[in-house]
Amino acid sequence: MVALPLFVLPMVLMPGEIQELRVFEPRYRQMLDDCLLDERNFGLVMNDPFQPVNGWDGPRQHGCEVEILHHETKGSNHFLQIIGRRRFTILDIAKPALPPFSDPMFEPHVGEEGLLPDLQTLFELIPEDVESTKLYISAEVEFHAQEEETTEDQQEVLKEILDHVLHRIGKVLRIEEDILMQWVKERVDYSISEDPNSVYTVSALVVNELESKQQILACNTLEEALEELLHHVEMIQEEE
Repeated sequence: MVALPLFVLPMVLMPGEIQELRVFEPRYRQMLDDCLLDERNFGLVMNDPFQPVNGWDGPRQHGCEVEILHHETKGSNHFLQIIGRRRFTILDIAKPALPPFSDPMFEPHVGEEGLLPDLQTLFELIPEDVESTKLYISAEVEFHAQEEETTEDQQEVLKEILDHVLHRIGKVLRIEEDILMQWVKERVDYSISEDPNSVYTVSALVVNELESKQQILACNTLEEALEELLHHVEMIQEEE
């Protein structure tokens, strides 16, 4: 088991997927400071409002490890470029030291214009009997075993899926046929290989609905993830 800080929000990150994040909440500014100081990764997990942790939305059971590629600070905001790494399953959750700012305990500390207390004030409000002084949720996690390489047959299936979706997008955008063909070929060749993350790369490109992406991320094996992806693609095609 590995202890991992968690960024919990309505988002699903796939292994190999690159995204941008803006960090501004005090709890996540503390988490980012901890990660940058110790040169460690954190976990990104889709939120679950039905399983709160000390008043905050709790995490779903499965998430993706995050590596920070680039970090830039502008005022009180932090802008990150991140990439998904290993998938993991949460085994045990460590709750944050304080509840959300909507909790009555914060009424004397929130300004008239809704200004939130700074980190130093928050630290002073942490009860002495808490197990952890961290403002963010963390968890003991188990990383999934390294996937085997994508087979040639699996690659062909992924190529068919991505080729179909990209052509459909190109026609909607009225891209000229010769330009579209070249663009699709370059994108398919870049995205799909024997790399086991290919199925997640394609999923990130063709699946928009968060719950669907979460189901793919939570699969136990590469074959299951591909079957789940095929299921969602078929549902999309039926709606066309």
